[in-house]
Amino acid sequence: MSPTSRRRPAATGPSSRRARLRARASRISATGDAVAPILTRALTKRYGDLVAVDSLDLEISAGEIFGLLGQNGAGKTTTILMLLGLTEPTSGKARVVGLDPARHPLSVKRRVGYLPDSVGFYGGLTGRENLRYTARLNGLAGHESEARIDEVLGQVGMVDRADTKAETYSRGMLQRLGIADALVKDPEILILDEPTAAIDPIGVVEILDLLRQLADEERITILLSSHLLSQVQSTCDRVGIFAAGRLIGVGTVPELSQRFGEPTARIEVSLDDVDVPGAGERAKTILANVPGVTAVQAPERGRVPWVLLAAPDEASAVRVAVLAAAAREGLQLTGIRPVEPSLDDIYRSALHATGLAGNGRVAA
Repeated sequence: MSPTSRRRPAATGPSSRRARLRARASRISATGDAVAPILTRALTKRYGDLVAVDSLDLEISAGEIFGLLGQNGAGKTTTILMLLGLTEPTSGKARVVGLDPARHPLSVKRRVGYLPDSVGFYGGLTGRENLRYTARLNGLAGHESEARIDEVLGQVGMVDRADTKAETYSRGMLQRLGIADALVKDPEILILDEPTAAIDPIGVVEILDLLRQLADEERITILLSSHLLSQVQSTCDRVGIFAAGRLIGVGTVPELSQRFGEPTARIEVSLDDVDVPGAGERAKTILANVPGVTAVQAPERGRVPWVLLAAPDEASAVRVAVLAAAAREGLQLTGIRPVEPSLDDIYRSALHATGLAGNGRVAA
């Protein structure tokens, strides 16, 4: 499948899209604007002696992309099943589009699109026929159904393969069809479990861009569960870290970094002409004497940047002081930048900080 075919525009026009947005706004207004699309309070699920989800308090706003992170057995899947009404909580409450999923599971499912971690379709049917089946289950038929199917096929880049049988699809193509299947009912909420699994790198960028567009332009609330932390970091507005059934941290990546990140800021400094004998030691002495620098890590080879350590609240002042020192001492400075901690670093720090690293639980 070529990148061009992936980006083929959807078949529906602006009037159809406006009508759908008006209908969704009407449904949200009927539910109540003050109600968060996803809300839990002390939500708990026990399986015998095992507490799979422990007193979960979570609130996700309309149009927000929320990333749910956790090891296998952390409680992510159990949480999703309770939000969908596929399993009942032991205690506490959940509200999805203002409804109790345990009491109104069908109403919730009509307004929530779900992509499980293992997506399946009828192999003897084409992609379009599979979507047609889902549309009928959700009360869509005729021209409305066909227009919506054409639109979502265009959104996920499946137009060229829509009329071939699903049994011929690669895993990545099935994943694309799964996202289309979740979108065909025009949901207010999308719950996606590993949505980019097996999709090629270009396709991953396209899918993540699509999720951002759905959140920003159509105000769809997206709950994204993934172990690909770099994708979560680049896409999600906020992140929740799950461990042993508990939500141990929630916030933006900078907020989580401040709470769980390293207590030391890291600054990369690129210098030219330090291969001259004695130039490296001179540069190290100059950088070590910059006010606020607590340590200097010299590169082990070639053009790799130097790394300066400093207190987080002094990092900005240190960068200014490095520029001044380089100009004053004649260092050939070619670059300087703060090194932001990755979500992977934050995640591991959070687990260690709470004593939950390497937890051996097996419940999902």
